[in-house]
Amino acid sequence: MTQPTVQPSLPVKANDTEKVTINLGLVDLGQIDLLVQEGFYSNRTDLIRTAIRNQLVAHADVIRQTVTRKSLVLGLQHFSRADLEALQAAGQTLRIQVLGLATIAHDVTPELALATITDISVLGALHASPAVKAALAGRIH
Repeated sequence: MTQPTVQPSLPVKANDTEKVTINLGLVDLGQIDLLVQEGFYSNRTDLIRTAIRNQLVAHADVIRQTVTRKSLVLGLQHFSRADLEALQAAGQTLRIQVLGLATIAHDVTPELALATITDISVLGALHASPAVKAALAGRIH
């Protein structure tokens, strides 16, 4: 397996978000509502985002070290049909390792994805067509 150098295009906006659902105890939720009511935060989401960002800052060194150790791409990585066709023509394959968002263009066929992508590890979100995700299901970790 060859690890190619691919310079993918990035059509995805950096401020795209993914919805996360959490369950909170009633006392915790009440305390959040109290802080919102007292004007510390504009709403529940504002408090939760702030708390998450504070924890990410507190663990920034561990995150940075792990990203380096695991050779993860940090941020956004997009693979177009042309990117994967170029890999296929060169007889190369691809391991996708992303912390953030990985996207595979919707015009990529399941056959092309299977021929070029050997492994996908995404901490965050993977956006691809349902057919490509189904074809690569055994390769997604």
